[in-house]
Amino acid sequence: MTRTRLRALAAPLTTALVTLAVAGAIYIGTKAPRTASGAETAATPASTPPTASPTPEPSTSATAEPDQHATPSPTRSATSGDGPFGSWRTTGGSHVALTFDDGPDPEHTPRVLALLREHGVKATFCLVGVNAQAYPDLVRAIAADGHTLCNHSWNHDFNLGGRSRAAIRADLARTNEAIRKAVPDARIAYFRQPGGYWTKSVVTVARELGMISLHWDVDPQDWRRPGARSIAKQVTTATAAGSIVLLHDGGGDRRGTVEALHTILPNLTRRFDVAALPAGDASH
Repeated sequence: MTRTRLRALAAPLTTALVTLAVAGAIYIGTKAPRTASGAETAATPASTPPTASPTPEPSTSATAEPDQHATPSPTRSATSGDGPFGSWRTTGGSHVALTFDDGPDPEHTPRVLALLREHGVKATFCLVGVNAQAYPDLVRAIAADGHTLCNHSWNHDFNLGGRSRAAIRADLARTNEAIRKAVPDARIAYFRQPGGYWTKSVVTVARELGMISLHWDVDPQDWRRPGARSIAKQVTTATAAGSIVLLHDGGGDRRGTVEALHTILPNLTRRFDVAALPAGDASH
């Protein structure tokens, strides 16, 4: 084949190869930005700061009440309680105990007594010494209706348990004296530490004075004044056989508590044996 013939055949082939190369360059040049742009668009959501892990829901296990009522103990002592430092958290039986703190109060205590009388319920009143001294007639009215009396310190001292044993003893003895000045033969079998701030010392001194330390297992926090409906709901839903219910007839505006009793008393008396804690003997 002549050299002229070869040149004639090679020219179209060279042209085709150049055309393919140019086309490829054009394809690559135009596709790359689209890929890059697509990559940026896809990456944009990922560049947003990741959402923080949701805050865990508060656990209810720490505050849930264990079932301590399935096999209640038939007998209790000043050292065998199921509450802090051996205090009583439940009654130890199937009956429910209503307790009223911080009185007596000239406005609210008589209304509480009237409602308890109406429903045939005996309760336990935890009396503050200065109030017992100021309103001895109310102390006598509480005792005359057959309610159990409880020492609630002289002036509702949250820090009482952290004081010396001598100071604790003097405080509790002074409170008992004020109660007995109103009711000379008063049986004061229980002591309740204000705020539930129990210590080994305060439980020990109370026991030495012949008083059982009285805690609770149902607390509607009526002292916060959440309203009668909230108080009634908390008490009626949380109370079980053996519960000790904490309420207040003194220490502030207790109209919500009094109003809640219109629901609480018929509800609990229909479901449980509601009774005062045993008063013990008069030797202490």
